[in-house]
Amino acid sequence: MRGLFISFEGPDGAGKTTQVACLARALEAAGRRVVCVREPGGTRLGEDIRAILLDGSHGVVPVAEMFLYLAARAQLVTREIRPALERGYTVLSDRYLDSTVAYQGFGRGIDLASLEAANRLATGGLVPDLTILLDLPVEVALERAQNKTGPRDRLEGEALSFHRRVREGYLWLARQNPGRIRVVDARGSVAEVFEAVWRAVREAL
Repeated sequence: MRGLFISFEGPDGAGKTTQVACLARALEAAGRRVVCVREPGGTRLGEDIRAILLDGSHGVVPVAEMFLYLAARAQLVTREIRPALERGYTVLSDRYLDSTVAYQGFGRGIDLASLEAANRLATGGLVPDLTILLDLPVEVALERAQNKTGPRDRLEGEALSFHRRVREGYLWLARQNPGRIRVVDARGSVAEVFEAVWRAVREAL
């Protein structure tokens, strides 16, 4: 039987990586086999692309940025996500196709119809069964991102207006896809946020 595909979306600082790890542990405790992946990344090619995208020295233009994300996604879907789903694993992805719409569509201003077609090509039409959108006010998300260890990446350094457009894009996507995308308030503690995440996942299961 095909496995369950769950993606996590939201701004940097929302706690996606932490919640993916929490959910993986809970699902494994419930007897499910779990594979965790991240975007961009998850394959050798994807990790190389990730390094380029997060490095501010390249001066990547918006359309090139879009194609780099899509290239990493195509490799990840083909090499990791689809095979795992076919083996019955539950796949948890830290970002997926909605990030492209929010960041490159709403954030960068690339035409949404073009993005939808490109996403469909890169994924072969594979859409998550459930998407958890960890939502935060922009100012809170940026403060959290700035407090993390390590240097700020290229996207974290974008203007406040960019991040507001990205959040608007995510909330728009949630309104367009109410059956798939569950919005979770990410302002609480890790335990409080996970309680809401786990409730949404149990409903999907």
